[in-house]
Amino acid sequence: MKKLKESELILNPDGSLYHINLGPGQLASKIILVGDPQRVSLISKHFDTVEYRTENREIHTHTGMLNNVRISVMSTGMGPDNIDIVMNEIDAVVNIDLNTRQPKARHTGLEIVRLGTSGSLQSDIPVDDFCMATHGLGMDGLLHFYRHSNVNEQEIADAFIRQTDWPHELAVPYVVKGSGRLAEMIGSDLHQGITITAPGFYGPQGRSLRLETAYAGLNDRITAFKHHHHRILNFEMETSALYAMGRLLGHQTLTVCTILANRVTGSYSHQPKRSIEKLIKLVLERLTQQG
Repeated sequence: MKKLKESELILNPDGSLYHINLGPGQLASKIILVGDPQRVSLISKHFDTVEYRTENREIHTHTGMLNNVRISVMSTGMGPDNIDIVMNEIDAVVNIDLNTRQPKARHTGLEIVRLGTSGSLQSDIPVDDFCMATHGLGMDGLLHFYRHSNVNEQEIADAFIRQTDWPHELAVPYVVKGSGRLAEMIGSDLHQGITITAPGFYGPQGRSLRLETAYAGLNDRITAFKHHHHRILNFEMETSALYAMGRLLGHQTLTVCTILANRVTGSYSHQPKRSIEKLIKLVLERLTQQG
C-alpha cells in the first residue's frame, strides 16, 4: 500500500489530524455536523455524558453518549471548502493508520447527518418547517476535483443546466444522492427534495447589497426547475460537498435543515433559536434510536 507523505497527510505533534485535532478513538461512528461552533454545545448539552472535547479554529468537536449510543457533534464552519477538509480528515481518523500512514485494509463506514439552517426556494415551504435533502445539487464544483464515476446523477444535472440556461462561466453543476437509509430513519415525514449548495451567501444566492449580481432571474429559474418528481427546495452552502465526499469515501450522509428564510415570500423566522432547538431534538432522537 502507498505510504502517504507528511505534506499530504498532515498530523499535529500529538498525532491528531491537522485541522480537526482528532485521533483514533475520539470520534463516534454517528456524527452530527453543524456550521456554527456555538451550536456544538447546544447539541451536546442533550448528551447523557461527554467524554471528549476539542476545538481548533472553527472546528469544535464533542463526543459522548446519548441513549446508550456513542455520538459526536462537530462544527465545520461555512462552505464546501470546509466540508472538503472535514470529510477527508474524519475519514482519515477511521480509515488510515496514522502510524504507518497507509490506508487500512478494512473500511469503516460512518453515519453523518448535517443539521443546518437554510432558505426556502418554494412558496409552499414556510419558515420554521424542516427540509430533508434527497439530493445535493452543487454550484461549487468540488466533486469535479475528484474521480467520480457513477456518483454524479447526470440526468438531473443535465436537466438543471438546460432548464436554468446555466451560465458557462460558472462551475459545472453536479448532483449527488444522500443516504436512503438515513433518510428513512430521520426524514420520512419532512419536506423532501433537492437542496442546492452555493459557494457563497450573497451573489451566489442572488443577494445584492452594493454589488450587482451577474445573472438576473437565475433564482427564479432555480425555483421553477422540475425533473420528473424532483424540485429544488432550499439554498444552503454545504450539502452537495457533504454528499459528494460521503459517496466517494463510503459513508452514509444526510442533511436536514430548518427553514429560517423564505426567498420567494421574503419572510424570515421570528423564532430562529426555537426552530433550531426543535430540529436538534428531532435529529438526536431519531439518530440514536435503537433497533
